[in-house]
Amino acid sequence: MADSTFDIVSKVDKMEADNAVNQARKEIEQRYDFKGVGASVEWSGEKILLKASSDERVKAVLDVVQSKFIKRGITLKSLDAGEPYASGKEFRIEIALKQGIDQKAAKEIGKIIRDEGPKSVKSQIQGDELRVSSKSRDDLQEVIRLLKAADLEVDLQFVNFR
Repeated sequence: MADSTFDIVSKVDKMEADNAVNQARKEIEQRYDFKGVGASVEWSGEKILLKASSDERVKAVLDVVQSKFIKRGITLKSLDAGEPYASGKEFRIEIALKQGIDQKAAKEIGKIIRDEGPKSVKSQIQGDELRVSSKSRDDLQEVIRLLKAADLEVDLQFVNFR
């Protein structure tokens, strides 16, 4: 009998992220407390660029953007928001979307699987994702439960369950 497997990935749906940015832009354009402060949200290549006239206003724009991402089902673990910085007369924050699992997090996940998971389960790092295999599907489901309960700094999705 062949081993059952699944992949652990960390990806953000680009369309959902784009919808969240568009919703945030609409709310910022309509809200009274953002009138006249130069508040804006826009894509800048692969990053999201937030602008406003003061440090507090750009942090308020960040709160709006984060709430829209949560409503679209994207966790804040997938966002890498920088600190506000001055650029001319305005303040800016850049937000990067985390795609893939970095080596440090992959090793941490592999260690959790080895230490706390069922003994028949094996994991291997394949680029920016992990492949988990076992003869028992129940053991694989136990690993998924274990990783969902673990407090990791990476947002995980479980795909290709075979």
